[in-house]
Amino acid sequence: MLVVEDEDVLADAIAEWLRREAFAVDVAYDGDAALERLGVNEYAVVVLDRDLPVVHGDDVCRAIVDSGGDTRVLMLTAAAAVRDRVAGLALGADDYLVKPFALVELAARVHALTRRARPAAPPTLRRAGIAVDPGRREVYRDGRYVPLSRKEFAVLAELLRADGAVVSAEELLERAWDEHIDPFTNVVRVTVMKLRRKLGDPPVIETVPGTGYTIR
Repeated sequence: MLVVEDEDVLADAIAEWLRREAFAVDVAYDGDAALERLGVNEYAVVVLDRDLPVVHGDDVCRAIVDSGGDTRVLMLTAAAAVRDRVAGLALGADDYLVKPFALVELAARVHALTRRARPAAPPTLRRAGIAVDPGRREVYRDGRYVPLSRKEFAVLAELLRADGAVVSAEELLERAWDEHIDPFTNVVRVTVMKLRRKLGDPPVIETVPGTGYTIR
């Protein structure tokens, strides 16, 4: 996710709430910084304040739409009039939320947009005896409930979504953590190690030397 909001307290609160939902979140406090991050990172959803300094939120939205990618835009604004909402959607925004708003509603809308930003997937991800319910954030191994941390859940979900393909440590780092993580960290290896221990025997997460991880 990318959160673009010039009120830093609100931006940080949104980011922290979404991180609790197991999203990897970057933050930009003006439109220019947002465009810079969009130029180097691929985001599933951008939570975008409309009235931004330096580069207006409308121009950021246009840039996202013109890029032709799959990024979804949730536009935030204090303008509640119907004409303002219509104008925002006409720019290409996928959803529109008026300030003030409840963080729980924002998170629900982000979850909905995330489902639209990736190819359709079954409500429950299943493979090798593992069942992951992304909505409830529940994991079962052969019917046994497996309690996981947010990062463990995010890594496992990405491996299941790969449908047997190998996912590199770099990809997992990008999708489950934010831009501030040290690219040379061993956090992915440690998280996978903890996942294996919690999921139990027989092991289902395979290491492909020099490539990454997979669940066959």
